[in-house]
Amino acid sequence: MDNQPHADPRRRTRPAATEPLESTRRARHGWLNVVGVWLWLIAACSVTHAYESLRGPTELLHWDKEKAYPGYTLFAAHGTTSLVDMEGQVVNTWRMGTNPRLLDNGHILDATRDDPSGFQGFQQLDWDGKDVWRYTESREGYAPHHDWVRIHNKALNAPTTLYIANRSISHEQAISAGCDPRNGPYRGAQMDAVVEIDMDGNVVWEWWFFDHVVQDVDPTKANYVGDGKTIADYPGRINVNLPGRPLKRDWLHCNSLDYNAETGHTVINSVQGEFYVIDHDGTFVAGDSLASIAKAAGTGGDFLYRFGDPARYGQGNPPRILEDWTQATSGHKQMGGAHDVQWIRPGLPGAGHLMVFNNGQYLFDRTSQSSVLEINPFLGAGGNKMDTYVNPPDAGYESVRFSHDTHKPPRAISRQILWSYQSKSNQGFFSHIGGGCQRLPNGSTLVCSDTEGHLFEVTADGQVVWEYINPVTKTFGTVKVLGDALPMTNAVFRTYRYGSDHPALKSRDLTPKGTITDAFPKEPRPTRSNPRNRRKRPGAGRRTSARPWGSWRKETP
Repeated sequence: MDNQPHADPRRRTRPAATEPLESTRRARHGWLNVVGVWLWLIAACSVTHAYESLRGPTELLHWDKEKAYPGYTLFAAHGTTSLVDMEGQVVNTWRMGTNPRLLDNGHILDATRDDPSGFQGFQQLDWDGKDVWRYTESREGYAPHHDWVRIHNKALNAPTTLYIANRSISHEQAISAGCDPRNGPYRGAQMDAVVEIDMDGNVVWEWWFFDHVVQDVDPTKANYVGDGKTIADYPGRINVNLPGRPLKRDWLHCNSLDYNAETGHTVINSVQGEFYVIDHDGTFVAGDSLASIAKAAGTGGDFLYRFGDPARYGQGNPPRILEDWTQATSGHKQMGGAHDVQWIRPGLPGAGHLMVFNNGQYLFDRTSQSSVLEINPFLGAGGNKMDTYVNPPDAGYESVRFSHDTHKPPRAISRQILWSYQSKSNQGFFSHIGGGCQRLPNGSTLVCSDTEGHLFEVTADGQVVWEYINPVTKTFGTVKVLGDALPMTNAVFRTYRYGSDHPALKSRDLTPKGTITDAFPKEPRPTRSNPRNRRKRPGAGRRTSARPWGSWRKETP
């Protein structure tokens, strides 16, 4: 893929840190680390200062017309998709909204249900909202969820759709695959698959995690590690007996995937803190879906690369509480609760690198913070670029120290992370679930902080140049001012920015129709009494105490 046209793509921008990296003192990195530290310090010092607030305005908060990438921003909230200009003025809406994508022909592709965690299929609407294509997953034991991508399948020379689906696993299948019987019975277990369908709804390819498991429990099974070997010898497969996580329903909870048209590879991300690269084109057999599925199930379908938590395959240290239990370490775990893994597109700064929204969960940090990570999977030890994927532990880690006022302990950061962004304030940017990111042509990155409906564009050196708060809530309708509310009140799962020259916008009427709150207001949802929340009579079963979120006082007995 094309090289970055802006600053050296091997730069190392570190979030909110003010002390130099330990590795910069090593002469073997030379000028590369000098440039990296310089850009890192710029990012640390240039981030817009955030502040804690319990009440604030919605919609457009900030727009730097000179530095922001101009275009139209697409996002969905509570069943409606909106396309807004840089001022937050609506230019089009669709009555469908979960995780929408604007296709090159101006159509919207989205799930058929307003809930990314589970739905039956997909729906495609044209610019005017007319239903032009629909697909329903009707096979028993398949449960689509979270993410999908429309691609051009080169072997078929036709568009196809890849999507994530959980597949059911019986207790007998689990035991046959080497699941530890002591953790059973395995009832209702599931493992994610990637399914590909053509425009007629035919399955043309399928890849399943279950075909790529390894174990060290039962030597009588074919997937046993073998004499003298351990899980660490199989980075291309996943341990079906992950410590503390026996196989269960929605075991990996994968939530995003992408396809690289240049390499033919697919990447899929698990919320547990790892993403996996697999070979799509090399396991696809045109005109023979059964052969494709069989090939994907073989060794050719093993992971080509994985990133995020090397302890999962015995090649790194896991997060843990220290002997002084007020202290903890993240070990070599790089991310947790991550979403929206993707390849940076050709022609964009960082093209060919991987980018992911790191929610910052499960890292045993004193204050969880979300971040966006840009990763070069071809970097080896010493910063040398290789021709093939490099296992992250082989590339190594460096210790990064943060400002004393953050109260964050040092962390081991992968040398394959070239750039990252997180707010300088500990509490300026955090989404405990959901979230997304997109590299823009000007080198900036568009970020979606799901739980707070917070959308913003940040430059490569950490300046926020556009910021917007979703005004659509699930309880209060549309609001111009949002007070203290529960997470997900105005949630946005993901967002995208499209330049005015994008094919989908060609010859379209993009006349501003007003802001969402002014031109498309929604009334508050009527409150209804929930029988499950009513206090039972004394003696009528188990009595529970319901405490409201926020301030509360215990009643006197």
